[in-house]
Amino acid sequence: MFKRFRRLRINENLRSLVQETTLSSNDFIYPLFVREGQGIKDEVSSMPGVFQMSIDEIVKECGYIRTLGLKSIILFAIPDVKDSVGSECLCENSIISRTIKAIKKEYPDMFVITDLCFCEYTDHGHCGILNEDSTVDNDATLELSAKQALVHAKAGVDMIAPSGMMDGIIETLRKALDENGFENLPIMAYSTKFASGYYGPFRDVAESAPSHGDRKMYQMDPANRLEALEESLEDEKQGADILMVKPALAYLDVVRDIRNNTNLPLAVYNVSGEYAMLKNAGVAGLIDYERVMVETLVGFKRAGADIIITYHAKEYCELMQKNR
Repeated sequence: MFKRFRRLRINENLRSLVQETTLSSNDFIYPLFVREGQGIKDEVSSMPGVFQMSIDEIVKECGYIRTLGLKSIILFAIPDVKDSVGSECLCENSIISRTIKAIKKEYPDMFVITDLCFCEYTDHGHCGILNEDSTVDNDATLELSAKQALVHAKAGVDMIAPSGMMDGIIETLRKALDENGFENLPIMAYSTKFASGYYGPFRDVAESAPSHGDRKMYQMDPANRLEALEESLEDEKQGADILMVKPALAYLDVVRDIRNNTNLPLAVYNVSGEYAMLKNAGVAGLIDYERVMVETLVGFKRAGADIIITYHAKEYCELMQKNR
């Protein structure tokens, strides 16, 4: 009887030798959320283990995750003041600028990525500037996005990730950065970002839910696989350095499609709803949480992702240290 498959599985060391997909701390980007104040570290009820933190606490968190081997973070900001055009994010002394500088002063080797969008900064919660009919003005948003990118660049950010899904955003940012001496600053495109129901808990932590309507007018239809591929390839043409699929778990077919059609590095964003589902199922005793977490992260890599943006990053690295 043919037993080759069983022979390769019967010993733990041999299973490790033939394992096709592996994870390490180098695969992860850890999201962090900063707000004004001092000594603030407030856990978000819908996302256990995720916090809104003041700048001083963010710096402390960066110090801790460095001990775990985590080297890359993506920053989101929650300002005190919001208006119709997101003025706070266009200011060179903005909360995001001050956070970048504080992290870089203490930990110059920390790789800091910034989310570039308007939803956290506008009083209406949409990802761009609105027309009188409450639709997003794509071109006006592009103009202000370029200004926002330069604010981040001047503060010392290592990479920019524009999440607003405006048409032409990569070309616009690349041109603005290049013309202002930041030609070596990479852009990670939210190249395939769906209008998903998985974002709910994020809007709690980032305080960015739309005050009216939804984001279907500029984010992708979850039913559209071919358009997803076209979106990513268009961002590659415009100069993106890294592509991304968001969310991750329900879109692994899209991840594989894109992986098969580009040689650019590919990221997935393991979003808040995916994280919260696993957390709550674990608390309820419905799953072996640590095992399912690892299995999920491996699934992203196996589907073709090079980079995983995930709220699980810290606890995965803690688990790996514990099991050494």
